[in-house]
Formats: sequence, C-alpha cells, structure tokens
Amino acid sequence: MSDRKRDFPLDQCRCHLETGPVVLVGSQWQETRNLMVMGWHMMLGFTPAHFGCLISPGNYSYRLIRESRECTINVPTRELADAVVGVGNSKGYEVDKFAAFGLTPEHGECVSAPTVAECYASFECRLADDSQIDRHELFIWEIVKAHVDPTVERPKTLHYRGNGRFMIAGEEIDRAADFRDEML
Repeated sequence: MSDRKRDFPLDQCRCHLETGPVVLVGSQWQETRNLMVMGWHMMLGFTPAHFGCLISPGNYSYRLIRESRECTINVPTRELADAVVGVGNSKGYEVDKFAAFGLTPEHGECVSAPTVAECYASFECRLADDSQIDRHELFIWEIVKAHVDPTVERPKTLHYRGNGRFMIAGEEIDRAADFRDEML
C-alpha cells in the first residue's frame, strides 16, 4: 500500500464514493405529501431508465412511497442549499416542507407525487421492483417522465460528503471525441 494512504473508518467511505448529486424526493399518499433529502442512489439501466435508491423505514416518506409505489426525484442546485439542509433537518409529520422552505410543489404528469419547481431537473418514477426493499431498503424505480430545464448548461449540483459538508459540481472536461460511439 502507498505510504501516502492511511487506514480509514469504514463507516465514512461514503465521503469518497457517494458522488451523485443530492436529490429531493417528493412523495404523496392520498392527501399527505412530503419531501426528503437523499444522497444514496444510482442509475441501474437506460432503456427503460431504471433508478435505485435506499429509503429507510424510519423516514416519514417511506410509508407514503410504499403505499403509493411512486415518487419524484428532483435535482437541486447550489442556490437551494439552505432549503436542502432545512428539508433534511425537519420532520415531515411536523411541518409542510414545501411551505417551510419556500419550495413550490407542482403536479406530476404521470404520478401523484409532487415535483419541485425550483429544481432544474425532476423525474417522475413508478416502482419497478420491490424485491429488495425488505432486505436492503433498496427501491428500484422506472423513470416514466423527465423534466429538465435546457437553459441550465452546467448545473452546480450539491454532492454530500458526510459530516455536514457538501461539494459543488465543478469543472467539466469534454472527452467525447475520444470515445467510441458505443461507449457514449
């Protein structure tokens, strides 16, 4: 092992591996809606577009999502950092997070869960596979509708590093010319 590297706590590995953007998950069951912050997610396929994420049964949104079998995934940018932290630090059974943090719920086209108007991208999802929920808290979604603001060319997304720290999406490099077509 390199002399520069040191042992690292296993429970902190996410600080280096969890690089996807923080998202706001919209949920609704009957008349109850909620927002939650999520950092643990991944794309699982492209056609159809499958998305996986972890949702703990201790989260207020869990029941809403299990009952409705749908949600929205909303991608905030740096400008929404205060709202993201506020949503993450509050409890859905105590407060309407949309109202409390100045976020605008919008009706989805394909699902009943609300999207967040202020987020530059929103994805409407239906549960595609529930076989891993009880064992691993892993929800596998099919994205059935995508809404993205094309004027946001390089979104400054938030990436949670753990311990209350975020990284902002940074510089972009373009290597598309070096890829074979099948790799794009």
